[in-house]
Amino acid sequence: MKKLLALGALLALSSCTASDGDVLYANNDLVLVVGNAARMTCSCIFVMNMSEDYCRAWTKASPDIARFSVDRDAKTVEASSLISWSAKAKFIDDKRGCILQ
Repeated sequence: MKKLLALGALLALSSCTASDGDVLYANNDLVLVVGNAARMTCSCIFVMNMSEDYCRAWTKASPDIARFSVDRDAKTVEASSLISWSAKAKFIDDKRGCILQ
């Protein structure tokens, strides 16, 4: 049984590598968190026309490590986490909504 579990774990890990052996998405959790927070908050504010308080609650993840700032004039939202990771989303128009920059 232990051998079967070890084999399953090895197969799962091998599916996370690229053809050149590099691990895909290594340590990218914070990149995904800030990107998602920026785009979803931008969409909430500029597409759905909701308040910042509503959007803060709507996009809150657990653990809550992403912070965002809104520039209403430029129609952008910048999210950051732990100083090193950040992402910026910009409202383009009603048809395309918000995109990550």
